[in-house]
Amino acid sequence: MLVHPQIDPIAIQLGPLAVRWYGLMYLIGFACFILLGRYRIKRNPEGAFTTSMLDDMLFYGVLGVIVGGRLGHIFFYQFGYYLEHPLEIFAVWQGGMSFHGGFLGVIAAMALLARKYHLRWLVVTDFIAPLVPLGLGAGRIGNFINAELWGRPTDMPWGMIFPYVDNIPRHPSQLYEFALEGLAFFTLMWIYSARPRPVGAVSGVFLIGYGVFRSFAEFFREPDEGFMGVMTLGISMGQWLSLPMILAGIIMLAWAYRTQTPVSARRKAGKAGKAANAVIAGKRGSKER
Repeated sequence: MLVHPQIDPIAIQLGPLAVRWYGLMYLIGFACFILLGRYRIKRNPEGAFTTSMLDDMLFYGVLGVIVGGRLGHIFFYQFGYYLEHPLEIFAVWQGGMSFHGGFLGVIAAMALLARKYHLRWLVVTDFIAPLVPLGLGAGRIGNFINAELWGRPTDMPWGMIFPYVDNIPRHPSQLYEFALEGLAFFTLMWIYSARPRPVGAVSGVFLIGYGVFRSFAEFFREPDEGFMGVMTLGISMGQWLSLPMILAGIIMLAWAYRTQTPVSARRKAGKAGKAANAVIAGKRGSKER
């Protein structure tokens, strides 16, 4: 039977300044976003996006992840606790981020970015969807280091004891989610998005893929405490929140293939990119004058 290594959550201590592994995992996720995004832009220089737009995407996305992820954790999982301890709402370095809340935050942020650059919202979400899974996987490694979001009891030989919790062998569900929501999900999204797809199709596959992987992993994860009805009908809160994603993804994918073709989608994206580049060029020109 394995035992959790009880890694110090603080990676680097410089006097009063503490850099935590959880925060470093987020930085790794953001770095993967930039590197993969630059690679995609380089492979399609005539597309809708530029490296300067990618930097804006990261900025908007970081705000969406942090604000949405924290609010999602508060309202979806531990509203009562934070109602009694409101100051801890701002202690994001201690963990406590909801993917579903962060997802909604990023969706709102990308809507603002699409409006800024006069792009279709789904064109933007199609571009960022394959860049996200590795960041999700890094976040799960952060959960493992923090010994949080542990699994349900198991008698499997790879069961792991989390001393901070109890002496019962449990599924290392954080590692399961790293493998599913991180590596497997990234592989799926990267391969599917490598070829031209109708606008909205990549976003639809993202919704379906994450919803399915997360729902499966939830069977091995201990349900989060502090939320009434967390196991209603035998379904955890994470699974309840994933169901609308799966349904929305199926509808979006069917709509994309029924109303468009990959070629027309690519042409629309190219036109949108030219329009956005023209806007950027105009702004630069006005500054030079």
